[in-house]
Amino acid sequence: MTSLLIAALVLIVLGLAYQQGAARSRALAGAGRLHSRPRYHGALVALWAAVPLLFVLALWGLVSGALEDWYIQPVVQANVASGDSLATALQRVQGLASGFGVSGQPAQWEIDAAQTLRAFQRQLQFSAIALGAILAIGGLLIARRRVSARLRARNHVEAAVRAALILCSVIAIFTTLGIVLSLLFETLRFFSFVSPAEFFFGTVWQPGYASTGSEATGGYGMVPLLVGTLMIASIAMLVAIPVGLMTAIWLTQYASRRVRTLLKPMIEILAGIPTIVYGFFALVTVGPFLSDLGDVIGLNITATSALTAGLVMGIMIIPFVSSLSDDIIRQVPSAMRDGSLGLGATKSETIRMVIFPAALPGIVGAILLAVSRAIGETMIVVLAAGNAPILRFNPFEATSSFTVTIVAALTGDSDFASPQSLVAFALGLTLFVLTLMLNIGALAVVRRYREQYE
Repeated sequence: MTSLLIAALVLIVLGLAYQQGAARSRALAGAGRLHSRPRYHGALVALWAAVPLLFVLALWGLVSGALEDWYIQPVVQANVASGDSLATALQRVQGLASGFGVSGQPAQWEIDAAQTLRAFQRQLQFSAIALGAILAIGGLLIARRRVSARLRARNHVEAAVRAALILCSVIAIFTTLGIVLSLLFETLRFFSFVSPAEFFFGTVWQPGYASTGSEATGGYGMVPLLVGTLMIASIAMLVAIPVGLMTAIWLTQYASRRVRTLLKPMIEILAGIPTIVYGFFALVTVGPFLSDLGDVIGLNITATSALTAGLVMGIMIIPFVSSLSDDIIRQVPSAMRDGSLGLGATKSETIRMVIFPAALPGIVGAILLAVSRAIGETMIVVLAAGNAPILRFNPFEATSSFTVTIVAALTGDSDFASPQSLVAFALGLTLFVLTLMLNIGALAVVRRYREQYE
């Protein structure tokens, strides 16, 4: 059952149920005053019809895979003996049944098993559609019969919407909690191989790869990665924050409407360029240019360096600062601006003393989003920074970051139970804590200056 078919089925049920409920409500309007408007009655009937259908479809999506394995496993076991071969053969049959095919020439029994599995899948799909349609029609009829002039349909619909919002919030919270716990558990496994003191305070990053995969050899000090990450992000923010803020202030306070309409979309195009393009631009254009410039002024600037990655990354995140700050500044009430100008303040004084303090929370949020984007960037750092995890404070030399090291640790054929791979989770948790500290610091700054302004 394709996603398009599921969406079409749900939309058809919703439309029919809504029309039935609204029509029933309008028919009752002549007999007396309705407690709720017809659209609420239509929405309530639509909920009664759609919820059972969605429940059946969700249940089908959860158990269909297990039912298919249970159905086809005896056929596969009759042709394959060992456990490893059984799992492989089962995957081959499922691949043939799905239409994606398998490598090599399939055996005749595999083709027959795939045809049997495909027929069973069609039966499951038809059963799910039929059961869902029956329950949807039943819910529609029951809800339509309950429609009356005094039915508090609006209260029921609002309660359902409130429950859906709470459910979405709970899902978001538990998703975040699950991510943190998964990182924490794997990090604790990593610390069974490497001591936390060595990881957090070590200055050498040179993981060794033992033959057994269960030993930690080499150096696992994250300080070089931390310094490289902060160095690149700092350079990027030194470019993005001044340029982005000045651009937002000029567009909102000085530029004409025509100029703003023309320039703002052109600036926002920078956010839509893929990061691999920025990385290629940094590698073939910005890096050689900075190297040649360093030769002219007497500085040794390598083509792949923290400076190269930071400058290009700063260009990339300018729209994050400028567009969000633009929107926030434009939301400042015009009465505050007009009052300042009416009291004799100049436009620059109004911007500094009135508009900027009023828009400070939103501007800090825009800057924080840009900082998080800079810390989490990977492709530009891979291509432009040099991937040299060496402790150095010179931005003109090659360096590395957390994200690049995480990608390197989780790619390849390494064992995911080895410290060489588990270190990625420790780095991810450290990056999460670093971002959380930035959020807490930003909230403290906003609270302090907001109280001072008020």
